[in-house]
Amino acid sequence: MEPTCRACLVYDESLTAYDFGPTHPMNPIRVDLTVALAEGLGVLHHLPRVAAPDATEDDLATVHEPALIEAVMAAGADPTRHDLSRGLGTDDDPTFPRMHEASRHVVGASIEAARQVWTGAVDHAANIAGGLHHAMPDRASGFCVYNDVAVAIKWLLDNGAEKVAYVDVDVHHGDGVEAIFYDDPRVLTISLHETGQMLFPGTGFPADSGGPDALGSAVNVALPPGTADAGWLRAFHAVVPPLVREFAPDVLVTQQGCDSHRDDPLAHLALSVDGQRASYLALHDLAHEAAHGRWVAFGGGGYAVVEVVPRAWTHLLSVVSGRPLDVDLATPEAWRSEVSSQLGVRPPSRMTDGRTPAFRDWREGYDPDTWLDRAVQATRDSVFPWNGLDPQL
Repeated sequence: MEPTCRACLVYDESLTAYDFGPTHPMNPIRVDLTVALAEGLGVLHHLPRVAAPDATEDDLATVHEPALIEAVMAAGADPTRHDLSRGLGTDDDPTFPRMHEASRHVVGASIEAARQVWTGAVDHAANIAGGLHHAMPDRASGFCVYNDVAVAIKWLLDNGAEKVAYVDVDVHHGDGVEAIFYDDPRVLTISLHETGQMLFPGTGFPADSGGPDALGSAVNVALPPGTADAGWLRAFHAVVPPLVREFAPDVLVTQQGCDSHRDDPLAHLALSVDGQRASYLALHDLAHEAAHGRWVAFGGGGYAVVEVVPRAWTHLLSVVSGRPLDVDLATPEAWRSEVSSQLGVRPPSRMTDGRTPAFRDWREGYDPDTWLDRAVQATRDSVFPWNGLDPQL
């Protein structure tokens, strides 16, 4: 960990206007609670805030079809106007007033995070309101209207980056980002997720390894339900660091959906906040080792909006700042009181789940009798040879 990392948080309160309504699982209060917790623990003293601009229609059009942009504008002007062919007005993506404006603001924040890093203003930048990785060029999908991650990566490529590595640790397959860059050898996409046999979007298997001009550039680790810290970290370290090191990107872009937690209501993995924090530390170190220290970090999924998201992403922000929090810290009493009075629920009292993340290194042996090891080996077999790596080592 580099204590002198220069870092920023791209954030303003209007980012929470990306709001599908009070009954939707992705409640934007999770972002407010995270920022308040990070402020209460002093994380933001070392992480200056940068204002989030709006993306332009031209920015959006680098990834999205004009017909989708027009449909989002129309739905935001009249939320009773649904366009199911564009994914607008579904249970996952209900329409809401000024949908286009709110969505493009999230995209603008992600472009700004990329710009801050690429221009050398900072080493690391975060946009926890971003990470909307399911949106496709022609349609909204899975709580994601526009794909801010893909637009930010495209901005990096258009502004001089020759290679970008993208690592997605959300419990759901990062299908939109993968699809957009599936045949682009300049972008390595790696997604660790609960297997699509069990979970939305039903994709992301080891054989899905890139288009004809980019074989081996799409990497999918499809994890069995119930995977906890030890198995998840074993899979991560068996796949992510060797591939990113070999790819040697100009910048590392990551999506930190924290819905892999055991308390998340929409999925079936079993990580702790401690295990998630371990992944953030590993990604930070990988950015310094393989990507010239350049790291752009986004939020993503996470639907235990009080119990998990604020703690996980506060740890993320502390790692981005170069000053990781002690896992055994208490959450501030003022923060707990505010959460209790505002939401009527009892918030967590500590920043840890009391777990000590540990895992068996892949080099210590492969067990074909376990679903986890078979899944990891299938990924290594599928993509390692295309990247000049031996899947057996």
